[in-house]
Amino acid sequence: MIARQILASFPKEVDTLIEPFAGSAAISVAAAYHKKANRFLLNDLNKPLMALLDIIINDPHKIAGDYESLWQKQLGQERAYYDFIRDEFNKTHRPDYFLYLLARCVKASVRYNAAGEFNQSPDNRRKGRRPTSMRQEILGVSTLLRGKTIVTSGDYTDILDVVSESDLVYMDPPYQGTSQNKDPRYYSGLNLNELIEFLAELNKRQILFLLSYDGRTGKKTYGAELPPNLNLHKIEIHAGRSSQSTLLGKKAETYESLYVSPALTQRLQADQNERVDELSPWGKAHFDTYPKQLELGIV
Repeated sequence: MIARQILASFPKEVDTLIEPFAGSAAISVAAAYHKKANRFLLNDLNKPLMALLDIIINDPHKIAGDYESLWQKQLGQERAYYDFIRDEFNKTHRPDYFLYLLARCVKASVRYNAAGEFNQSPDNRRKGRRPTSMRQEILGVSTLLRGKTIVTSGDYTDILDVVSESDLVYMDPPYQGTSQNKDPRYYSGLNLNELIEFLAELNKRQILFLLSYDGRTGKKTYGAELPPNLNLHKIEIHAGRSSQSTLLGKKAETYESLYVSPALTQRLQADQNERVDELSPWGKAHFDTYPKQLELGIV
């Protein structure tokens, strides 16, 4: 649901979709499936994660086979084998070890200790995704991205060397309040002032970008407001009911904020005007009855 609403804010034509904080590359996969971009650049500071993505895209049968081998070897000794693979991964950073850990760990959620080592516990209720299902998913991602994707691992600001006005940058950095270096949920932290300077530089160069950053649950907000001088258009995306509130016996809806750059807002308006010009006389006469999102160009 969230990915669909993010894709709705893409312009009509995108040469390269760039994700400086790629993570699992979910938005790029969705964009490839819906043919929203021609090429993709996936970057993240987490080198083992990018190495895994690279082999999933470019050598899917090998990583699927390696995962199946690990999955079979664990049977009957699941907890001990998980601990063994976790220790080996922290020594070697092998992509197949990482994939196995992601499939077995609690909530598929990565955790790191102060030394940068993977330290998440296993979900002892399950053995991880079955090899047949994992292979199918891997091959699907490879089919969508192979031959049109570059995978890198570096600082997010490095994209300034390659981004152009025909590209779209989508950013999903760690949320404020959860991005300190000591936080076990993230490979590395993020400095808010540096991010603001980076966004200002993108604006100066008229780069199209989308930023998923803060949000709210009920009346409780997360993260400080981005400065008004960035001139970003804010859209709230409904992310469903808060699981934490549900556990506490409360009902609260969660919303994530999506920020649209000034250059992208202008492009979306131009795309909308082009669509209006292509309408029949009847369509133009009834344009005012179209959904509000279409009027804003966020379609």
